[in-house]
Formats: sequence, C-alpha cells, structure tokens
Amino acid sequence: MSPMASPESVRRHNLSLLLRLLHQSGALSRSEMGSALGMTRSTIGELVADLRARGLVEEGDPARLGSPGRPSMVARPNPEGAAAITAEIAVNSLSAAVVGLGGRILHRARVTHQPRRLAVDQTIEDVGKLIQTAQASIPAGCWVAGLGIALAGVVRRADGMVHFAPNLGWRDVPLGRLVAERLGSSLPVLIANEADLGALAEHTWGAGVGVHHLVYVSSEVGVGGGLVIDGRPLVGAAGCAGEVGHFQVNPRGERCRCGAIGCWETEIGGPAIVRRIGIAEKNYRPEAVTRLLREATWGDPAALAAVEDVGHWLGSGLAGLVNVFNPQRVVLGGLLATMWPVVDQIVQAELRARVMAPAIDVEELIRPTQLGADGPLLGAAELALTRVLDEPTLVPARTHERRSA
Repeated sequence: MSPMASPESVRRHNLSLLLRLLHQSGALSRSEMGSALGMTRSTIGELVADLRARGLVEEGDPARLGSPGRPSMVARPNPEGAAAITAEIAVNSLSAAVVGLGGRILHRARVTHQPRRLAVDQTIEDVGKLIQTAQASIPAGCWVAGLGIALAGVVRRADGMVHFAPNLGWRDVPLGRLVAERLGSSLPVLIANEADLGALAEHTWGAGVGVHHLVYVSSEVGVGGGLVIDGRPLVGAAGCAGEVGHFQVNPRGERCRCGAIGCWETEIGGPAIVRRIGIAEKNYRPEAVTRLLREATWGDPAALAAVEDVGHWLGSGLAGLVNVFNPQRVVLGGLLATMWPVVDQIVQAELRARVMAPAIDVEELIRPTQLGADGPLLGAAELALTRVLDEPTLVPARTHERRSA
C-alpha cells in the first residue's frame, strides 16, 4: 500500500487480504489469521465482523488451541455468501456449476457426448440451458460475482473471443458476446483456456497448493497446459501461453488438427493413445483408453507396448517443459492422470535422462490431479470470484454489525 493511502483504502485492502486468506485456507482462528497477515487481534476482529456483516464469512465456536490464554474464534468463508456460476465447453462434454467462496461446489451438472466438433449455435443454446439451471439453484441472498467459462482453445480474455479451438472446429468465435446475449444477463462473462484454469485451481486447492512454480498438463481428446510462475498464472501477451499440446516433438509424426506435423498432442492425446492399437481417430471413444490401460495392467503385450510408447513421449515432452520452466510441481490431469500409475516409471526415467536441473527430485515432481474433472470449473470460478476477493465491499452489509478497521 502507498504511504499516503487513506484509512478507507487500507481497510478495503485488509478486507481483501483476509477474505482471500480464508477463501484459500478454510477455517482459521483469529490468532492464525493475525499471524498469517501480521495484524493485531483487534484488527482481525473488526475485519471479521465487517466480512460477517456482508455474509462473506461465518464465525463459529471458540477453538481450543491447546495453549494458555483466551481461546480464539474460528472464521471460515461462507460459500453461500458469494459465488460464481461456471461452465466448461469440452470436446466430449458440457458442464455448469455454482461454486461458492472457499471453492465449495453448490451445484454441478454435466452432459457427456461422444467426441465431435461442435456447432457454435447449438453449443451456446445447450450450455445456456445448463447455466440457467445452475443460476436457478443459487441460494437466496447469495451475491453472484460473475460467470466463468473454461474452453479448450485459444481465448482472448479481454472479451472472450475464441481465436482457435481446433478440437471443437471453432475459429474467431465471439463467445463472450454470444453467451451474454443468450442469457440476457448483465453479469460479467469471463472466458479462459480450460488448462490455464485447471492450473489455477490445482494451485489454489489441489495438488499444487503451497508451490510457487507449477506446470499443469491435461489430456482428453487434445492436450492443454497451464503455467503458474512465481505464484501467478502465466498467460502470455495474447493469452496463448501454455499451448503445450502444439509444440513439435516428432517431425516425422502425424498431422495435428491444428494443421502442423508432429505436435505433442498427436503422441499423447486420447486418439493418439488408442491409435497404437489400431483404432482410427474418427472411431475414438474415451472408454477405449480405460480399456487399454486395464489390459496393460493385466500384461497384454500389445497394450503394454502402446502404453509404454505413450509414456516415453509424455516423459520426453515433460522434460522439455521442466528444463524451460524449472517447476516445483507438475500436475497431470484428464487421461494423463488416469495413465500415470502405469507409466510413472517410464516417465521418471525419461526425466532423469533429459532434465538438466540438478536439484529436482523426479519422484516428487509429478502428481496426478487432486480435483479431477472439476478442476477447470473451479478455475473458472476463481477467475470470476477474483472480483469480490479483490473488493469485498462490493457486497453490501446485511446487518448493523459492520465496524471499520
């Protein structure tokens, strides 16, 4: 904060710090909040009272901390005090959810279909229905921060323009405007790449909690990636950072849906995995990968050879990312998380052979997702909830409990 900041600015800043701490950490005692933020007990008490008056925080019975002195009250984020509506547009499913403070999912609906390219108009109509159903489930009195949408493609965050989504068959689709028109709502519509949002969610609540440098890689039909560097999402100048599925790994490989040859996606994406056992891309079904992995664990030679080949390409690509970004943690999502128990030794061997950083423990480096299929929805919620986390005073006080801090 500036040395010349007004008392009101300082109070708003402190409210934001406290709400974000509770949002990410869950229930904390007043003494724990004070230690984390370097604030006095009285200041914490006044800030908690303010946030409680706005319905953003709940305060429970005193927590016996096992130490001398007066017990401290426990505060937690109120998931029904503020929430975001979220949706995901994937190649094989459409989803919508309501996510409250603290990352609590209050409502979730998912419609799956066989992987295919999606017509824009029909997709907006279908996802609009899911969003409206989610909106109708929001508890009375809950302050809605906005609508966050995760999409498998290159997205301009400023206005939700989808520049290119090769696995959906979309190019230059003004998704933000079209969704807003379909819903007839004034809520902010925020759209981002689903892997970027998966990385954000894992860093906030999942396998990347507590690390400052994270690489997230997920695969379903295509392959997406997200980056957190120095504790902040890295999205790039045009929002295209993390398109790891489309860096070239095999110059003599297959043609990718993006038009290039030998993208990483053509070696570790869902269709590429089952291509090794003779299933054509047009006949790809997600359950075929599950069946292949099961047969590999049973010792089927063809299945084992296919999975091991994917493991080598996965390890080779991850080694390149580790050499470039030097992360503390690599999180695998989607089919890669499902595959990890089968290919972990192969991938670790590739990393040992290729990674240059001497301090990296490859056995501790990689983790499967902790959030599963909910990761992009939770990341989209975080995108929308940032509005209230940055400025809790947007939510009006509900009672006369408010006191200035």
